[in-house]
Parts: sequence; C-alpha cells; structure tokens
Amino acid sequence: MQSLPLRATSLALAAILIAGGALVVAFPEQASPTGVHPVSGRRFAQVMGYQGAAWLDRTERDREEEPDRALDALGIKRGWHVADVGAGTGYMSVRMSRRVGESGRVYASDVQPQMIELLQQRLARERVMNISPVLGAPDDPRLPAGAIDLVLMVDVYHEFSEPQKMLRAIRAALKPDGRLVLLEYRKEDPKVPIREEHKMSVADARVELEAESFRFVKVDGRLPRQHILIFEK
Repeated sequence: MQSLPLRATSLALAAILIAGGALVVAFPEQASPTGVHPVSGRRFAQVMGYQGAAWLDRTERDREEEPDRALDALGIKRGWHVADVGAGTGYMSVRMSRRVGESGRVYASDVQPQMIELLQQRLARERVMNISPVLGAPDDPRLPAGAIDLVLMVDVYHEFSEPQKMLRAIRAALKPDGRLVLLEYRKEDPKVPIREEHKMSVADARVELEAESFRFVKVDGRLPRQHILIFEK
C-alpha cells in the first residue's frame, strides 16, 4: 500500500493563531458543509482533513490529553465490542484494542478514505489484529446493529454536519445497556488553546444528545483540557 504524503512536523500541520492575546490551535480542515445545530444553536466545525494526520499522533498529545487516563474512566472490559468513531489514524483505537483483548473487537470508523488508509498502515506496522477499519458516512458510522458496548468519540462530535442522523445510527448500534462517550475540549474554559468551534460545552452536549433519547450519566473532569461526557442508550 502506498504511503500518503504528510508534512514533517506537527507545527506545520496545526497553525497557531493569535486571537485576543491567546494562542489558538487552527486545525488543517477539509471543505465540508457547515451549519447551525437546530437544538443548541451551536455552529458546526469543519472536519479536520487527513493532511493533519501527523498532528493526531504528535508526541505532546500524551501529556496534553492523557489518553490512558481517559480510558481508565470508561471501565472497558476484555471481550467488549467497542467503536472509535472519527478514529483518524487509530491513536485511541489501538489503546482500546489492548483493553478489549483478543476476544474483543474495536470498530474504527472514519469518513475519510485517506485516514482509513493511514489506519490500515498502522495496524499492519504494529501487528494489531482486533481492529476493524470502517469507512463511515457523514450521517452513519456504519457499525453493526445492536452489537456495541461502548462508542467513543474523541474531539469529533463537534465536526458532524449531520449530528442527529449520526446519533440515531450510533444509538441503533449500541447494545441495550451500551454507552456513548464524548471527549471534547472544554468550551467553558478560555485557557484551553483550541479554536472556539472545536470546543463543546456540557450544556450543548447534553441538550443535543438528550434530544435523541440518550441519558446523561455524568461528566468526568479528570483530564487537563477535555470533558469526558458519558451517556447511556
């Protein structure tokens, strides 16, 4: 499989802008429809393009986001079938695969074919056998119906152009006791150095997901920059 061209450094892939005296990360973005959520009034962000893939695997991410600590909060069990929606290059998918073990399965869904190719390269390189790459659609992650214990979306939900349809499709994929978890940069915190449209507030997340019959369980605040928002089917 031929490798995709990527720029050499994360700094080249994530421009830093000065806005109101604060550093703000501006993600490389792919042209996509944008709009306003009919329930919350939140404006949708554009999808981060595959050209920014190296930023997803930047060395600073472990310190900035503490991904293993985030997964500790979710109680993932061996043998579970879980989904990483908006999986990108598989940064979280691979971590989840270690937790579900050989008897479990991770469905890594992304809407960009180029991201799926990069994910497949990673799985081959790292010899990971329990992850199934899935090319999703803007309104459907294309997960098996009624089969998923937990769906995780990391800094992804705010980019959906069809959030209601995506939530309905995710709900259909979850088991009766399944959970949906969002990791989103805290919009309530002006010190988080991410553009506003790439953040989510607890209030917006709740009103949007509860409108699709998800039940809010809790927000876990253990991470330095992100909410862990836990919902049940």
